[in-house]
Amino acid sequence: MNLKNWIKSIPVHMDYEGQKLAERLFHIIILFFGVVGFLWGYYIQQFGATVIILAAGFIVSCLIVLPPWPMYRKNPLDWQKPRPEKSDTKREGGKKKK
Repeated sequence: MNLKNWIKSIPVHMDYEGQKLAERLFHIIILFFGVVGFLWGYYIQQFGATVIILAAGFIVSCLIVLPPWPMYRKNPLDWQKPRPEKSDTKREGGKKKK
């Protein structure tokens, strides 16, 4: 298998339930790191520590939430099959005549 086909075989989608899970995880991670960062920064009296901990939480959440991991693709939608097009029907452009 060459590199181009291997790259094209990587799934790049999430289903709706996966998006919901990703959003929930993002909020939980950011909130956790924000609270920990605030408490630690308050304890050592350094606002910079709070910002660094919050930035670390942002990076962790990006690594967990942004890639389409298999846990975000467990509930795929069953799409309706497309109808075959009729080639003998011509489409009329513009407005319909009254």
